[in-house]
Amino acid sequence: MRCFIAIDIEEKIRNGLADIQKQLIEKTDLHKGEVKWVRPDNIHLTLKFIADLDDWQIKQAGEIAKQVASEHKSFDIDVESVGTFGGRSVKVVWVGTKKGTDELKVLQKDLESGLEQIDIAPEEREFSAHLTLCRVQSQRAGFKLAEIAKQFENLKLGTIHANALCFYQSQLTPQGPIYTLLDKFQLS
Repeated sequence: MRCFIAIDIEEKIRNGLADIQKQLIEKTDLHKGEVKWVRPDNIHLTLKFIADLDDWQIKQAGEIAKQVASEHKSFDIDVESVGTFGGRSVKVVWVGTKKGTDELKVLQKDLESGLEQIDIAPEEREFSAHLTLCRVQSQRAGFKLAEIAKQFENLKLGTIHANALCFYQSQLTPQGPIYTLLDKFQLS
């Protein structure tokens, strides 16, 4: 089973992200298939994606997430600044975090350490807190979005109050992923 552990975002932030997506679409003349936009209701601040969990690992991963959540206090995360991954022809367009990023990194690191105990390999890349707006499918779109994203560098969208870890199942379908909340663990 594909799963991930994330922090949910408030509706106000979700609506702001949808507005940014709309502006990016309007400022480009991209063709269908050049960009996969993330549905706003599917945007989360992902701390750990797990490609394949065995049945026995699901319960244990939930217990680990619950334990980690109990060891961390709730905190605020400022959502601001559009950024990109992938160089001059970007592969991903995202909105980043400012205040709260240090707390996110510690929380994510503790999750990684706990999950490693049940044979879930840690990420090789350094954690980068972000909310994905789209995944770019063509080089042409990548160049265009790289330029347009610069117009949103000083964006300040609002604040997320991080008060729980959410454990989701992710099912891939031809219409896009379906996320099902398996459990929610309150931060202390």
